[in-house]
Amino acid sequence: MNEPKKNTSTSTSQRIVYSAPGRCGIVGNPSDMYGGSVISLSTTERATVAIENNDILEITVEGHTRRIGSPADLMQDGGMFDAVLAAIEYFNLGDARIRIMVTSDIPVSAGLSGSPAVITALVAALLDWMREAGYAAAPGSRWKLEGLTNRYLLAETVRHIELYFLKIVCGYQDAYMCAFGSMNFLDFRDKEYYLPLTREPFGTVENLALTAPRLPVILAHTGVKRVSGAVHKPIRDRWIEGDLLVTRGVLRLAHLARMTKTAVLSGDWDRLAEAMTENHEITRSFGSSSEVNERLIRTALDSGALAAKLAGAGKGGTIIVLDPGNTPGLVESLMDMGANRILKPEPVEGVRKEG
Repeated sequence: MNEPKKNTSTSTSQRIVYSAPGRCGIVGNPSDMYGGSVISLSTTERATVAIENNDILEITVEGHTRRIGSPADLMQDGGMFDAVLAAIEYFNLGDARIRIMVTSDIPVSAGLSGSPAVITALVAALLDWMREAGYAAAPGSRWKLEGLTNRYLLAETVRHIELYFLKIVCGYQDAYMCAFGSMNFLDFRDKEYYLPLTREPFGTVENLALTAPRLPVILAHTGVKRVSGAVHKPIRDRWIEGDLLVTRGVLRLAHLARMTKTAVLSGDWDRLAEAMTENHEITRSFGSSSEVNERLIRTALDSGALAAKLAGAGKGGTIIVLDPGNTPGLVESLMDMGANRILKPEPVEGVRKEG
């Protein structure tokens, strides 16, 4: 994106801190990768990124530190520093003299947008730091560094970094939810063919939490870690090749999200349960589920929950459970059957500056 001058001063002495939430897919996922629509809810768990001036570029992720002393240190290696390195590459900040510190209470590789949340907070913090340090946006860029209020562009930039610099096949739901937070109906029509960043149309964001009742859901994390792109890529390849099961399936998923919006707004949990159940049947037919997902879903339903489905890509990760009756013993049953962690998502603020 940029050919910034080297930061040789310490003009930005303050500590810049941003955070962003994770998200869970309610209905429609993964049609956001195919010009579809989804209803999605933020998590209360967040990723936090702090930036401060330093004598060398230094990255600390959850207590582990990498000091950048040569170009080789900027190479991704499949480890915990990759998301930060991808953003640094995008902004061409390999010579910046800053310390970047990342912490997160979003479960790692759990299908809850942990990496997009880190990138979202990091991009917002870097843009703030670049503006304070006197960097200019590159000619032709959609960014104007004097204003950081465009959450649509922030989401598109995060998705661009994740796809092209982190090399993860992904849709738009994650980046938009990390940027906007809350509970949203998201429409991504005309975005199925991944245009260049300067030509991408923005998605549509409708905040349902403003008028909808509280969504009675919990999340059960399986403890199985996986990269979501490894789950999405084979399905995306089948869609590109015209596989009818996938092409028809994602059209139906998008339709489910559009038709279920009224149920969410009115608190019609039986109707929402029907949509969530069909959603899972479709994604299961794609091959996205796994034995551990199915075991926890069966446990939730047998315990009295109305519906349960994948909250993200699948193959482990996390399931979302619709439980308007606050079923006694449900959480204990899920933990007994192997759930690693229970989370209670809420419509919280999207990316924000801390302190």
